[in-house]
Amino acid sequence: MLADKSLLPFLPSLFPLRALGARVGVVPRQRYRSTASTISRTNVMKSVLTSVLLVLLLAAASASLIPSAEARVTPPAETRSRFAALDEVRLLANGLLQLGQSLREFVHKTRGQMNDIFQKINIFDRSFYQLSVLATEIRDEEEELKKTTLILQANNEEVKSLSLEINSKVEGILEERSQLQSKVGGLEEQLSSLSQGLVTSQQLAEIGTLREVIHSQEKSITELLRAVREQSDQLNDQRLQINSLEKKITGNSLAQETVKRTDSLTPEPPTLTTYEVTDFRNDLPSDCSDLFGRGRRVSGVYALKPTNLSRPFMAFCDMSKDGGVTVIQRRMDGTVNFDQPWQKYEDGFGDFQGEFWLGLKKMHALVAQGNSILRIEVEDWKLGKRFVEYNLHLGGAESYYKIHLKQPMGDLPDAMTNQTGMMFSTKDQDNDSHQDSSCAASCTGGWWFNACGDANLNGRYVSVRPKSRGPERRSEIQWRPSRRAAFSLRSTQISVRPSSATNTFSSSGQTSTSSL
Repeated sequence: MLADKSLLPFLPSLFPLRALGARVGVVPRQRYRSTASTISRTNVMKSVLTSVLLVLLLAAASASLIPSAEARVTPPAETRSRFAALDEVRLLANGLLQLGQSLREFVHKTRGQMNDIFQKINIFDRSFYQLSVLATEIRDEEEELKKTTLILQANNEEVKSLSLEINSKVEGILEERSQLQSKVGGLEEQLSSLSQGLVTSQQLAEIGTLREVIHSQEKSITELLRAVREQSDQLNDQRLQINSLEKKITGNSLAQETVKRTDSLTPEPPTLTTYEVTDFRNDLPSDCSDLFGRGRRVSGVYALKPTNLSRPFMAFCDMSKDGGVTVIQRRMDGTVNFDQPWQKYEDGFGDFQGEFWLGLKKMHALVAQGNSILRIEVEDWKLGKRFVEYNLHLGGAESYYKIHLKQPMGDLPDAMTNQTGMMFSTKDQDNDSHQDSSCAASCTGGWWFNACGDANLNGRYVSVRPKSRGPERRSEIQWRPSRRAAFSLRSTQISVRPSSATNTFSSSGQTSTSSL
């Protein structure tokens, strides 16, 4: 026991575990690769074996040279051997072997952790290189756009100067024409005075010459006017190109930030009282499909009276589709704030000539007449248009307008099926399935929220295509068919029609693209 304790002060120097751990585990990030290249399996095993041999030799020497406490007090009964007992040596050897095995496992584990760290560093280096390449490309594009803008501005100035010159020439020609017309008038008066007498051949020649001059002047004036029109068209094209380039440069200089127009929206949008119902006849159409069947083909605002309502209401009918549809919602420019309370969403708000929400009460009255189809049409920022249709059933106010959708069809990926059975929610009426927060308050706008995901066509409107991926992205108008795909939309339209109405919507007026 005394020999074992006497080795304790020498163990840190004979077997530097802490120094080895510092060399293996605590290496600054900038020295990972240089440190990994210097440590090898041979060096580690050599240090371990050398330490084990030194410990064995010192243990044997100390056991033979240092007497125990009992030997100093009482003389031994019999002569003891100078060498340590074989069992003690074996026990010490087994312990040292276990220690070496543990050290070997520790070295292997540390090497695996270092390999994982090196892989992560390589991934980070590749990502950083890709980001630097993208930043360089963006800077190059900005420089090219600036150069193109300067060239277009110079061309615009040249076109303006040419236009001024042409206008001055046209004015001169018009003055000459007026002078020629006055001369022709004088000649006509002379002809009328001489009609009673004979006209000489010289006068007839003058008249013919003047007529030819007048015809040539008229042709030149017509050509100049055509040239002026072409120049004005070119000017308009140049201005449009300059405006588009200025918008692109502004967007890049602001680091792709979206310019939201929610600050300019009025907190209280106009209600749909601009169009008062003045026609209370009993033969009013029940919906826009019925109006289409009566021969109407012009899209606009009409009075409708569903069979389950006693009073009619005004609605916008889209007759561009075969069969006619009743429009429930339309977003196009962000002029109307759709972050409204429950009462607004029940009664309706907005402007039929722009953005509006028809109202949940009217939507329920239209759907309650029979089997209905819900049609959703969207347009992205690349002007790609798509649509999707569902078989629709909508509950009344007692069920908080619970929606049921099935059998989606169309070229727009489905993002509403998992919202079937959900109640309508607004910022002051939380009916979603999210337990911790209100989806209508965080995502803005009223919708049939499930757990704040997938789709929200009544969110905030942005004036340009957004690039952000943060929490603000969830509050925008979006259609999320999957977790990896989420699309911000430029315009939307929601409409309903009877499922029995004749329609060929899938082929009328749709220009599907791959941008969505």
